[in-house]
Amino acid sequence: RGISSNQRPKRPLTAYLRFVIDNRPAFREKNPEASNLELIKKLAGAWKELPASQKQVYEEARKTDWKRYGEQMAAYKAQLTPAQAATLKEERRKQLAKRRSIRAKRELNLLGKPKRARSGFNIFLSENFQESEGISPVAKLKKLFDTWQKLSTSQKQPYLQLAEDDKIRYENEMKSWEAKMIELGREDLVRSKKQRLKKKAAETAKQAETAKASSGGNKAKLKKSEE
Repeated sequence: RGISSNQRPKRPLTAYLRFVIDNRPAFREKNPEASNLELIKKLAGAWKELPASQKQVYEEARKTDWKRYGEQMAAYKAQLTPAQAATLKEERRKQLAKRRSIRAKRELNLLGKPKRARSGFNIFLSENFQESEGISPVAKLKKLFDTWQKLSTSQKQPYLQLAEDDKIRYENEMKSWEAKMIELGREDLVRSKKQRLKKKAAETAKQAETAKASSGGNKAKLKKSEE
């Protein structure tokens, strides 16, 4: 109680990041029209060409800070109870998992992984969100969800058909993308055959259930008409 991971001593900066912070203002002044990405590329190039003697200055500063960091961490851990240490360890684990997830998503975007297929509701949502009434995005979402729930099967059908088409698009693009990943030696990004079969089995079961429900409804209507 009273201690959070925000109070944990901050890890020292790397030598390169120290160089960037020190030199960024001067590089920005010399290149006012450059984008942030272009500026970082220029700084990275300058660091690469920096003489070893000048890099050593930043390395020594890093080492000094690491020594101070070790002392601060020892003092920080000494004040924790076993329960606090366990809680903060779990908090730290979640933070690291979140960072890994963000990095993984960023990498997949850079590698051009196809966007997932949208559901019928998602397509309905994107088409009607702007015009929907509501004082906040959450209120709009709730109103559209309620509207979707009240739509008849025939009214939902166009969106469901678009979703099926998008699913085919996704599968085709994924096959091409996964073949490319295998060529690049990134088999770790390719879905396993077991996953694909499991997904296909789930989709088949869902379609069978839908067909059964539809058939049951038709039989009920036929019986009623006969009466």
